[in-house]
Amino acid sequence: MSHINYNHLYYFWHVYKEGSVVGAAEALFLTPQTITGQIKALEERLQGKLFKRKGRGLEPSELGELVFRYADRMFTLSQEMLDIVNYRKESNLLFDVGVADALSKRLVSGVLDAAVVENEQIHLRCFESTHEMLLEQLSQHKLDMIISDCPIDSTQQEGLFSVKIGECSVSFWCMNPPPEKPFPGCLEERRLLIPGRRSMLGRKLLNWFNSQGLQVEILGEFDDAALMKAFGAAHNAIFVAPTLYAHDFYSDESIVEIGRMDNVMEEYHAIFAERMIQHPAVQRICHRDYSALFTPPQA
Repeated sequence: MSHINYNHLYYFWHVYKEGSVVGAAEALFLTPQTITGQIKALEERLQGKLFKRKGRGLEPSELGELVFRYADRMFTLSQEMLDIVNYRKESNLLFDVGVADALSKRLVSGVLDAAVVENEQIHLRCFESTHEMLLEQLSQHKLDMIISDCPIDSTQQEGLFSVKIGECSVSFWCMNPPPEKPFPGCLEERRLLIPGRRSMLGRKLLNWFNSQGLQVEILGEFDDAALMKAFGAAHNAIFVAPTLYAHDFYSDESIVEIGRMDNVMEEYHAIFAERMIQHPAVQRICHRDYSALFTPPQA
């Protein structure tokens, strides 16, 4: 059997992943007719059908499933090779990092400081999105690392690893004067602003409210701490922020800390693919001691 056309195989791989010829054509900037012709040529070469019709869509045949398993391994390995070749170039050490939008920008900046050293030319590119979207981009080799608020299970996410790099307590704040009741009962006296429930911290807080039997009224959910603070001040609401922000808030006499939670923590995890283990920036981020960065100031 002569060699197959790897361009044909690549187009098939995209159709399988996208679930349709139209989706693959859009991803590859080609016409659907071109993709269809390439798939037919591959089917003739393999002497079998790779897809079968299911309603308006396509689903892989038994042969298609077999071919995809090998194609996926081939093209994944080729992308890993390109990643490794790229970051070994002395002229430009590219490092693409995705940051979960719910995390403190100040703390993430402190973590990313570890990636930059004076004697190394590094090109750092940062992107912000949800944990789920970032994981998808990481699996597609569009990112080198993710800084997120929750880890991944390496047994469920093959080829991905996570390292916990730190955690910090969170506090509740409000405008003066504070509620009359002591913490945590005072949380029932005013409306609350909390991180979005799609974030790990947001879910932890909701579970904690339930465990304490608190009947709280949530006015809004915010992923940005600065926006939450501004909105909380405008609406006389209680809001949540990392305790590490205390120095900033203490300088504003109109804001008071009404309670600090040491049993509900905001976590920071570095998530990366196996192919990036030897990347110098990944090594530095995963091995640095961040204890000073995550230590809250004394009240």
